[in-house]
Amino acid sequence: MTNHLQGTTTLHNGVEMPWLGLGVFKVQEGPEVVDAVKTAIRHGYRSIDTAAVYKNEEGVGQAIREAIEENGLKREDLFITSKVWNSDQGYDSTVEAYEISLQKLGLDYLDLYLVHWPVKGKYKETWRALETLYKEEKVRTIGVSNFKVHHLEDLLEDATIIPMVNQVEYHPQLTQTEVKAFCETHNIRLEAWSPLAQGQLLDNPVLSEIANTYSKSVAQIIIRWDLQNGVVTIPKSINESRIVENANVFDFQLTDEEMERINQLNEDKRVGPDPDHIDF
Repeated sequence: MTNHLQGTTTLHNGVEMPWLGLGVFKVQEGPEVVDAVKTAIRHGYRSIDTAAVYKNEEGVGQAIREAIEENGLKREDLFITSKVWNSDQGYDSTVEAYEISLQKLGLDYLDLYLVHWPVKGKYKETWRALETLYKEEKVRTIGVSNFKVHHLEDLLEDATIIPMVNQVEYHPQLTQTEVKAFCETHNIRLEAWSPLAQGQLLDNPVLSEIANTYSKSVAQIIIRWDLQNGVVTIPKSINESRIVENANVFDFQLTDEEMERINQLNEDKRVGPDPDHIDF
């Protein structure tokens, strides 16, 4: 567990990944995404998570270039993630999609490339393409997103490389205990998208009570809970004060009892699609 914003977890291939990053899902291409990413980096964030389908890779790339120059950073100080979209899955099309993402971002490599969803009949070929990109040293780490246990078991039957990351919807109402246990057993780092359940948990009475104890916001309590559970987290915001607030979670620690109270909020309730029923 880390005690500062630039703390990292070591993935199973030895690459260091920041515990906390900025997600840019639904952040508009152009000034909105450029400002959000630059603000986050200026305030000490080092991990940025985008995807081809977000249609904002060009803005993210512009922000990275400007932030590197303005903050005296190097490219290798940052950890940049993108994902191959469902319609691009398959071997050749995934390799091509990776190159297009790099072009849009204006980068020579990505730190992490993910299979965005387990598209039936395609994700194994997609994974094979990611293995190739990895073996050719075009990407530092590879992983999956939205994979349930049965998807992971199926993938591992043929995989020559175990995914380093599985990014899933994860928050106090969806604790994903089976997926988390499976990932821990196989040394796959779990990463949370929608950690705040798209705002649906911000007036939860249990979380509010714990937040009051520490003079913190509910969002900060949830992010802290993620980190203490060993889950990498990428809350999204375009608001500077919120971006700063989301990272201000290293000056307190939840007790075991509080952690358990939050765990008990689980209802297996999703705000996003069920990976077994995707038609996009």
